Amino acid sequence: MKSAENQNEQPLTSLPKIVSREEWQRERDQFLVKEKAATRARDALNAERRRLPMVRIEKDYVFEGPGGKVRLLDLFEARRQLIVYHFMFAPDVNGWPTAGCPGCSMVVDHIGPLEHLHARDTSLVLVSLGPLANLEAYKKRMGWKVPWVSSAGTSFNADFGLSTARWRHDLSHLLHQRSRD
Repeated sequence: MKSAENQNEQPLTSLPKIVSREEWQRERDQFLVKEKAATRARDALNAERRRLPMVRIEKDYVFEGPGGKVRLLDLFEARRQLIVYHFMFAPDVNGWPTAGCPGCSMVVDHIGPLEHLHARDTSLVLVSLGPLANLEAYKKRMGWKVPWVSSAGTSFNADFGLSTARWRHDLSHLLHQRSRD
């Protein structure tokens, strides 16, 4: 039984109405048509993204990693592909200076063993504007094994359209064209 003071409070969520199984099935079938259309539209958008033109990276980006300075090419770890997760960890980001973006953290929490990517000639690295010491402390606290480097003092984030004025997490897919021997 509710106390007198709680009787007029609205529930935190309002539940859908209860209907017959036939009405539920009819509405679900109508919803599935919309859901399939949205899936096809998303598939088409993903295909369009894969057809976007590429740009040659001419700059020699140098990051700060746990072992010292590391060049962009080194992040490939001799693999053909590199996935860069632009992890928001810098001033003006929720959690600074002891934690990274909660959404980015959730994404990294769900990254599986990197061996699956490595088997597909692909490396993965997190890149953030924050100082390496902050990144390393947070990585240790979270128990992550994913490589993480600092882009502090470089134009890397701005060059990829991810400056502090337009914070967002993002993925960049980079290809390394090996020279033919």
